[in-house]
Amino acid sequence: MSIGLLSFIIVVVYFFLFFLVGTSIRNNSIVDMGWGIGFVILNLILYLINQQTIGSFLFTILLSIWGVRLFIHIFKRNIGKPEDFRYAAWRKEWGKWVVLRAFFQVYLLQAIFMWIVAFPIHTMYPVRQSINYLTIIGMIIWLIGFGFETISDKQLSTFVSNPQNKGKIIETGLWRYSRHPNYFGEASLWWGLALISFSLSNNGLSFIGSAFITFSLCFISGVPFLEKRNASKPGYTEYKRKTSVFIPWFVKK
Repeated sequence: MSIGLLSFIIVVVYFFLFFLVGTSIRNNSIVDMGWGIGFVILNLILYLINQQTIGSFLFTILLSIWGVRLFIHIFKRNIGKPEDFRYAAWRKEWGKWVVLRAFFQVYLLQAIFMWIVAFPIHTMYPVRQSINYLTIIGMIIWLIGFGFETISDKQLSTFVSNPQNKGKIIETGLWRYSRHPNYFGEASLWWGLALISFSLSNNGLSFIGSAFITFSLCFISGVPFLEKRNASKPGYTEYKRKTSVFIPWFVKK
């Protein structure tokens, strides 16, 4: 069995378990908690069944740091709260077909997305090359991306937790230079992981995942959704005029 096919089976089984739990507790938003840690589990399985190298060990450490942090961040944000409004709206819209449609349109779709984004993982094994200068560059890019994602998430959480900021937009910290610095960080760290994977495997398919998640964040699920949601907030038009949408840049006068 090829590594790619094995990876696909693993992520489908993984999200099927989340489907069983989400259906039983009538809360499909738990699927969001499975995103980060799912990559960690997938990589650990492939790491353990293949010959371990220093390169694959470093890749595993970086991916695990990101995945565990993201899981904890989303878990703390969602725990004890009702089903996210997006999934609640779909539950109402789908009616008696909610279980079937949730499986295909929420859980299976997430599994497919995860498998595509995980290309740096399943194209890296078995490792064919030792650490080189591209590995180091990839680690630096990952560090920059992880820093942006972690710091901007913390800044946003602190801002939102203040009742005085209800209905307002955050324009401080990293959010002064990008309207979506957390998404920029997410995309960047995946480009770093893809470069590390490529440096160890010499497989150009490693970049499929980073290209896919960057496109998704910029044009499908991330930026467009939040831009539309924030459009009616006071001051957002001016914030949009002077602040870069994705890549951090100097504030316009």
